[in-house]
Amino acid sequence: MIEDRVVLVVDDEPGHRLMVRAVLEDDGWTVLDAPSGERALTLLAEAAESGTMPDVALVDMKMPGMDGMQLLKELQMRRQGMPVVLLTAFGSVGSAVDAMKRGAFDYLTKPADNEELTVVLGKAFEYHKLVRENVRLKAEAGGDLKFIGASPGIERVRDLIAQAGPTEATVLILGQSGTGKELVAEGLHRASNRASRPLIKVNCAALPDDLLESELFGYEKGAFTGAVKDKPGRFQLADGGTLFLDEIGEMPGALQAKLLRVLQEKTIEPLGSVKTLRVDTRIIAATNRDLKREVEAGRFREDLYYRLAVLEIRIPPLCERKEDLPLLVSFLLRKLGNKNHKVIRTVTPAFLDALSGYDWPGNVRELENVLERALILSRSDALGPDLLPPQVSGAREAAVDMAPSYSQVLASPASLEEAEKLAIMRALEENGNHRERTADALGISRRTLQYKLKKFGLTRR
Repeated sequence: MIEDRVVLVVDDEPGHRLMVRAVLEDDGWTVLDAPSGERALTLLAEAAESGTMPDVALVDMKMPGMDGMQLLKELQMRRQGMPVVLLTAFGSVGSAVDAMKRGAFDYLTKPADNEELTVVLGKAFEYHKLVRENVRLKAEAGGDLKFIGASPGIERVRDLIAQAGPTEATVLILGQSGTGKELVAEGLHRASNRASRPLIKVNCAALPDDLLESELFGYEKGAFTGAVKDKPGRFQLADGGTLFLDEIGEMPGALQAKLLRVLQEKTIEPLGSVKTLRVDTRIIAATNRDLKREVEAGRFREDLYYRLAVLEIRIPPLCERKEDLPLLVSFLLRKLGNKNHKVIRTVTPAFLDALSGYDWPGNVRELENVLERALILSRSDALGPDLLPPQVSGAREAAVDMAPSYSQVLASPASLEEAEKLAIMRALEENGNHRERTADALGISRRTLQYKLKKFGLTRR
């Protein structure tokens, strides 16, 4: 199977850019091209939204405005691990060599030789594959800190975690309550170079304004009544690591200004102190609010919003990825069974129909609660619709009317293993039987996928 290879070509000379595009497309590359460094960064942001992030960048050294060296620095910040190959005139080879010392992968002299161009970019792509594999293994080593599912929305979330994790970029996680924003923050931290350092979490909605300020910035003895000794703030505790600010949309205006200063200057002042402390902390924020509307309404600082949203990761609600329900049910029932010392082997088609017909306003957290309730109330190793709360079981008729039910897809009785096997078969088909991509799509390791393929008799696919 031919792998998808995406290259970002940045060159202010239209003729050379067109020639490079023709050569690379003939070699099987998908080409994104830009006439300037500024446009390249815009393309990069758009690619993150669409899930077609480049694997390699080919950048001209000499361009008006943002030149190749400046763009190299920006790309290293925004897409760490992506190799950058520089294009340079013969007389500027010394500058290209200097750029390699600063992290460029290689350089080519203009006009680029077709064969040399494809060979160098091919090597850069293989290097990027190794970087991505390393990130995936680091994330996998963190236990089950990954999203279960094979829907396009969840695949995009996993891809963005792998891409943004190793960078120093500030990330804003968007999603409804119960979608797993904290899980994304944990995944970003584990995929980063800060993984061995602390991940400190603060819920901005859980504390009164004055307590939130002292929690974040710390205080010195005597700063206020009851401050009987110095206390380090969360920024200090997260020094060298990551600070996760959950529900950032609830932060009061005065604290927003102080947070902006931290992001700009990398310094804090504990309450009651005249000292300025330098902190090396990566910020990851999350919210269930529409921060753009909050900015328009004057409730959230526009400058802070743009500082936080260097990269946005949107987690789709469960109602937008119901095709993930069989995998989620299988995973959660095993987890809940271990917790409650109970084994569930079968779920009926009507049970799955009811789940698929409900909109899940509480998302995966609500699904987990509903499944735990059903598991506890069950008098056997099977789950039927009678074990579901009324709001879920009442949605069953709507599910049958709106779309083909799971009972039309799965043989009766529908076991968890059958649902899991079906999900794996679909993922294999969608990924052209490519094992590594199928494992990534399902959120499991290749070893686990291999075990399940053997278990379900799918090894010859």
